[in-house]
Amino acid sequence: MLTKTALTPAWYTFRWRNFSYRIDRRAPKIMLAIVAFTLITLVFSISYGEYNIPPLDVVRTLLNTNTDHPDYANFRLVVMTFRLPRIVLAFMVGAALATSGTIMQGLTRNPLADPGIIGVSAGAGFVAVLFIVVLKTAPLTLLPWAAFAGALLTALAIYALAWKHGSTSPMRLILIGVALASLLGAFTTVMLVFGNINDVQQAYVWLTGSVYGRNWEHVQVMGGWLLVLLPLAILSAWQLNTLALGDDTAKGLGMRLEVNRGVLLVIGVGLAAASVAVAGTIGFVGLVAPHVTRRLVGPAHEGLIPVSAMFGGALLVLADLIGRAVIVPSELPVGIVTALIGAPYFLFLFYRNRNH
Repeated sequence: MLTKTALTPAWYTFRWRNFSYRIDRRAPKIMLAIVAFTLITLVFSISYGEYNIPPLDVVRTLLNTNTDHPDYANFRLVVMTFRLPRIVLAFMVGAALATSGTIMQGLTRNPLADPGIIGVSAGAGFVAVLFIVVLKTAPLTLLPWAAFAGALLTALAIYALAWKHGSTSPMRLILIGVALASLLGAFTTVMLVFGNINDVQQAYVWLTGSVYGRNWEHVQVMGGWLLVLLPLAILSAWQLNTLALGDDTAKGLGMRLEVNRGVLLVIGVGLAAASVAVAGTIGFVGLVAPHVTRRLVGPAHEGLIPVSAMFGGALLVLADLIGRAVIVPSELPVGIVTALIGAPYFLFLFYRNRNH
């Protein structure tokens, strides 16, 4: 039976049989606040568009309580078919990227790390551009799976190159990841320079990251990955806490360092690669979300991972709404909006760390 006891004034411990999970007592309240913010943003995001729907009618349509409204059929078509899927997918992608960023920062013990640090975005982008610009006869329905394969292969290559004397180190993972990401980025640029203009335009849209035109099929694919990997990430929080103490201390506590590090890497890469596969390359969410939530709930990963996931999802839902509103009737891809938000924050972190 699940019980809750106060471990200290700052912590709660959840126990079920031999399983124990400690969480900062601030985390539930902050998660509820993020959920409330997300729901409000969702309603206004569904409401806003070329075909405006009053927010109250949005809520009634979602709850299926306004069937007698003369425009109910139109409301339901717009809400359930065109707008809700992309918003739900945006939340899922944001949650996955934020969780992946939290794992990468814990693995590398680098507060400026994000999923791109291990080449996930670069590998997925390279394969996607290859598919669109070079392999023109290949069906585009295979593009998400090709991008996913590219991301995983790149991460595995970086891990293999970082392996030395039976182990890896956070510094080697970072340096090799940056180098390989730069190399793949150069090859991607070459294909874009010499490709057909129409194909290049399509590739650029994918590379900027977007949830435009996504449907419930994409939601189902992303939901399947989250259903498996997010609980694994939450249950692996204690391993990240142990790794934060340093490799020698982790070994002294009996941790199988490389096995646990490899499992965490697979979880982080899987979350980021699934996001890239369905929505393209979206940057900075994996950097910003863990930093903001770390200030709210502290560094312990039991609370940091779920709160960061919620914050990342809310951030991407908000970014999607901003992207749709700033250049009406066109829209900015969500990846551009997150870059406009994340780049100044990255510079702020860099400046603060330099002074410390």
